[in-house]
Amino acid sequence: MNLRSKLLWTLLAATVLGALLSVLAVQWCRVNGWTDPDQHLAMCYSDFSLLYGERGLADGLFPFVDDVPPDQVMEYPVLIALVAGAMAAAVDLILPGAGATAERTLAFYDLNHLAAILGWIGVVIITALSTARKRRKDALMVALAPGIILTLSINWDMWAVFLGSFGLLLWGRSRPGWAGVLLGLGAAMKLYPLFFLGAILVLAVRAGRIRDVVTVLITGAATWLAVNLPFMLIQFDQWATFYRFSSEREVSFSSMWLAFTWLPLDGEGFSLLSNGLFLLCCLAIAWLGWSAPQRPRMAQLCFLIVASFILLGKVYSPQFVMWLIPLFVLALPRVRLFIIWMAIEAFHWAAVWLLSAKITSGGEFGGGHHLIEAAYGIGIVGHMAAVIWIMALVVRDILKPEHDVVRAAHSGEDPLAGTVAGRDSVFTLPGRGEPARLKLQW
Repeated sequence: MNLRSKLLWTLLAATVLGALLSVLAVQWCRVNGWTDPDQHLAMCYSDFSLLYGERGLADGLFPFVDDVPPDQVMEYPVLIALVAGAMAAAVDLILPGAGATAERTLAFYDLNHLAAILGWIGVVIITALSTARKRRKDALMVALAPGIILTLSINWDMWAVFLGSFGLLLWGRSRPGWAGVLLGLGAAMKLYPLFFLGAILVLAVRAGRIRDVVTVLITGAATWLAVNLPFMLIQFDQWATFYRFSSEREVSFSSMWLAFTWLPLDGEGFSLLSNGLFLLCCLAIAWLGWSAPQRPRMAQLCFLIVASFILLGKVYSPQFVMWLIPLFVLALPRVRLFIIWMAIEAFHWAAVWLLSAKITSGGEFGGGHHLIEAAYGIGIVGHMAAVIWIMALVVRDILKPEHDVVRAAHSGEDPLAGTVAGRDSVFTLPGRGEPARLKLQW
């Protein structure tokens, strides 16, 4: 592992502290249950407890395997459904019975929360291993991030964060085949680790390592297919639900598109618009990666891609901040900026639950004024402004590498460069007075 014992124990202790705070943050619901509007007022809502009863899990139905009524189909990728099914089966062993009783629901919730904590510990260690040796204490930001503490048990996102982070680490250790396997698993859990392949493509092509790109793509696609294909064959309708739902769902949850609902577009129309703009952002990031005076670092491009997706998406659930936190620490580890960003995200998180409490209470909570809606709007704008500002600073570090503190701590190199480390650029695009160059190698 190559982490000194003292640092390792410090990171573990900090993560355990963060985990305890995450449990404390949801203790009201653990004691009183998850009911509307109280769970929103207490700000401890979780999809774990909701879906356990509403998706047939409490009645022994295994997602994507058993025939499930249409209104109980899991609207998630395969691996999340399998994890949920496995956790429900574990509850059946611990507390035999049927139905979403209070005890069984709490057991299902606690098992999933514990699994997320273990994934969090893994992400902290991976983050420390993924950065420059002199900056490994930066992983403490992941261990104590308010954005993780407050949102860890909303959904299964930490699983994807772990798999995506592990995939980047393996790429950085010059294991492109295994990196593809982990990224394929990550994409089978949540789609966003798939976007890391774009950063790998840009950097590997610039360095002329076409074979490594092919290796990652083949192993990633093969892994994704190995997970998904069996369920595509036996339960296609259940398998396709996530993709239909993602395309057809209306604009919701803190999306920038809430300001454009007056447009004559349905869910699919906004999907087309959102995906089109995201594609343009990806092309711009690729141009930046190929035209920058020095090859960008992997984490910098990954952060820009994922942040673009989050900003342009039809939904921004509070737990999505977890996608960005490890990438921020690897791309732009500045503690003061991190604290400001986390404060803004915490404000947004609180505003979301206050608005949810107002909606689920039928307007009884906060119904006589619009302060909650105002706070919600401020939270959305603040979150977007903070992420855009961080993106601007990342772009500045790419264009002016002398500002990059990670590169400075790693002798000018990228700790996640992997097989492209130390290689000259053989493909570039015009930028900053530099001519284009093309000399691709297999």
